[in-house]
Formats: sequence, C-alpha cells, structure tokens
Amino acid sequence: MSETTSRTRAILIDAARKVFARKGIARTTMNDIANASQKGRRTLYMYFKNKEEISNIVIENEMEGLCEMLVAVEKKDLPADEKLITFIYTRLDAFKATVSRNGSLRANFFHDSWNVAKVRKGYNLQEIALIKKILASGISEGVFVIPDIETTTLIIHYLLRGLEVPYIRGLLGDTPDSLIQRKNSVMNLIFNGIIAKK
Repeated sequence: MSETTSRTRAILIDAARKVFARKGIARTTMNDIANASQKGRRTLYMYFKNKEEISNIVIENEMEGLCEMLVAVEKKDLPADEKLITFIYTRLDAFKATVSRNGSLRANFFHDSWNVAKVRKGYNLQEIALIKKILASGISEGVFVIPDIETTTLIIHYLLRGLEVPYIRGLLGDTPDSLIQRKNSVMNLIFNGIIAKK
C-alpha cells in the first residue's frame, strides 16, 4: 500500500469514527462519511465496500489501542498483585475514555451489535492471554495461590466485561474518596475473597 493510499484510508477511517460518534452507526450513511472526509463516494467505495466494513475497522482500531495499553501494563516491572490492579484500572479507564470520545456510540460501541461482538473477539483473546501471564507471574513470585489458572483467568476477564457499562456510566462512584474506596474493595475481593479467615 502506497503512502498516499494509506493516508487516504486513514482520513476516511477517522472521518467515519467522528461521524459514528456524532450520529451513531445505525444513522450514518456512506454519504455522511464521504462528506465528512471531503472525499467523493467513489473514493470511499474504492477502500470500503459498505458501512459495516468501515465500522468494523473503526472498532478494531479502538480495540488495538486498548490492547497496546494493556500490553504495556503487563510489561511493567511491578509485583504481580500491583500489576493486576493496575491492569484492571487501566482497562476500565481506557474503555471509559474510548466510549466518552466516541460520543453517541456509548456502551453499545462495545456490546449491542453482533458486528462489534465479532470484531471484539480478537481483543478478548489477547486480554485473556495477558491476564493469564500476570497470574502465572504471581504464582511464580509466590504472591498468588491459584489451583486453576485457566478458570481464574476467565472469571477475571468476564468480571471486567461485566463492570464496563456501570464503570462507564459512573454507577460505581466517581468522587476521589469513592474511587479509593472502590479500588480497595476490588483489591480486597480479588485477593481475599468474601469468606472470613479462620
């Protein structure tokens, strides 16, 4: 792909992201994207066959950016317990920032359409692999005792997915005091569970 071709494609994708954020995917047309990019419809159709293809690419780009942030956390020189908490909050904050940046897409950007779920599948697999690496390093450091790493990894992954929408909507509290309390609650739940120690 030539530099000019790459640049044009990037302009079209960025224009689509902005229009999707303003109008939502369902109400956006290929004409809207062509107008926003200041390119003709013919140019748009040279790169993308339909709106679904370009919306999938926009979502893939967002997910790739999120994944890069999480890879950076996994590579940090931190004890595994600190790394896991940093991973959890980096992930939740990054999802919230992405949804906020994408305006009217809100949480359905990640959840409500079959296409989004399909595009997100690759991201989910990468996230699961990163969580598993953090847990494995915690086991080798003697920080974690985990009888079944596969199941524990999946539980943490699905817990995070379940927290996305309430976190994005601020339902878990957004004041500085509530943020600290929430972080402590998450740490306590993950590292101590809910059963009283005998």
